[in-house]
Amino acid sequence: MHIGLFLWLGISCKSEQDPKPTPPATPSSFGFNSLKVNDSYSGFDYVNVNLKPKVRFTFSSSLNNSSFASAITFKSKTGESIAFSTTLENGDSTVLITPSSNLDYLQAYTVSATKALKSKANGTLLSEVKVNLTTALDSTDKFPVVSDDALLTLVQKQTFKYFWDFGHPISGLARERNSSGDVVTSGGSGFGVMTIPIAIERKFISRTQGLERMQKIVGFLKDKAQKFHGAFPHWLNGATGAVQPFSTKDNGADLVETSYLIQGLLTARQYFNSANAAETTLRANINTIWQSVEWDWFRKNNEDVLYWHWSPEYNWDMNHQIKGWNECLITYALAASSPTHSITKVVYDNGWAGNANFVNGKEYYGLVLPLGEPYGGPLFFSQYSFLGLNPTGLTDRFANYFTQNKNHSLINYNYCKTNPQSFYGYSDQCWGLTASDIPNGYNANSPTNDKGVVSPTAALSAFPYTPTESMKALKFFYYKLGDKIWGEYGFHDAFSLQELWFADSYLSIDQGPIVIMIENQRSGLPWKLFMSCPEVKAGLKKIGFNSPNLN
Repeated sequence: MHIGLFLWLGISCKSEQDPKPTPPATPSSFGFNSLKVNDSYSGFDYVNVNLKPKVRFTFSSSLNNSSFASAITFKSKTGESIAFSTTLENGDSTVLITPSSNLDYLQAYTVSATKALKSKANGTLLSEVKVNLTTALDSTDKFPVVSDDALLTLVQKQTFKYFWDFGHPISGLARERNSSGDVVTSGGSGFGVMTIPIAIERKFISRTQGLERMQKIVGFLKDKAQKFHGAFPHWLNGATGAVQPFSTKDNGADLVETSYLIQGLLTARQYFNSANAAETTLRANINTIWQSVEWDWFRKNNEDVLYWHWSPEYNWDMNHQIKGWNECLITYALAASSPTHSITKVVYDNGWAGNANFVNGKEYYGLVLPLGEPYGGPLFFSQYSFLGLNPTGLTDRFANYFTQNKNHSLINYNYCKTNPQSFYGYSDQCWGLTASDIPNGYNANSPTNDKGVVSPTAALSAFPYTPTESMKALKFFYYKLGDKIWGEYGFHDAFSLQELWFADSYLSIDQGPIVIMIENQRSGLPWKLFMSCPEVKAGLKKIGFNSPNLN
């Protein structure tokens, strides 16, 4: 039949093999091509950004700007929407995004293009694009500039308030931290006791006030605080003196915390040296506490090593030998110095020194580290024992201890200055890694265990070893970051510019060394007092130490 007849009859001429009709075309999807922040590209995270950054997203298709309102977001870390403007460029395939007004300093922001973004052909973005921005630090001074000497005094005075104004009202002891309630700490209290002579000499308090506080503290420790073979627990109830377990099995004696407490008490004993009845009684009570500590009993069946913990319920189950190199040299120094329960040199050599197992001798940043772990560990290793022990000229067969502590501090400084992990904020002004609070926890920060958190106590308590580098840090912490980390009791515990996290906590074991070590740099008073103890001179000599301060 002729095709025209088929058409005239209205009969289709399509065969069964003819394809089905093509459906209407759907808009094609499109993709993301490139990103630039302030005309450069370095991934999707930018720090130290100016307050009015230019963010450019480039795509594979021309964009429909009517979709921008729902598809492009500019938000702060807290979720607040930031007003912005957009401009199309590059044949409308690039959108320039700029905040309408200046952003805030040192804040995190996110700029996103979501799948709601449309092309002019009504295409859909294949996947969301997001860039993270952290704005720069405000470089203006937050407080009036004062002389270096006045700044040191201000920091000592403000930090001392933690122990003076916030000391427990009944016992006078130092609370573990600013949120601890009745829980006080023996070691932190020892640090607090060491700040009292400094405060008197600096005219923060009177000698009478200092003596009254010492009488309260010493009376409580002697008559009310729970003790185990003369040693104190890590934590106590500041009202009752009962042990407050640090952990399940750590509910008895803590010999290291006890040594920090005794270090402080002996320093105070040497300071309150008047012949009047009050100060004479104070010294006698301190001697009672000091001479009651059974250092030799903590050898656990006469082993040639000291043990950290003992519990009336769990005995020696913690099984933590005190061995170096760490923060515990003072424990062996005092154990050797005890007039009633002394240890021998063999216990020091085999226990603490482990027959020289703690020797390092390697170089880091061109600095030889005599003792300890790689890069030295957290800075409190060079601080807690040396609040009273003067490392200047202090040597034994293992090390020169001033060299040890100075190089440890400089290695920590150079690590932060070099910043191998590229943490935002680390510099020659912003440095110092030691044990402190971190976001959502606590960590022994060090070059080999670095979470991007700087602890002001680390650099400030290194003042005797690194006066120039520590002063740089102090000025940065106070003048540049003071609006974020300076408070009622001095510097807050720690901060991370990487995570824009600033602790609101204060810890006694971090506040105390700031006051004490700054004073050791300024006048050497704590060192002079502690090293004047005749028992300490004899004990250090006995275990093989030499120092001009032992004569």
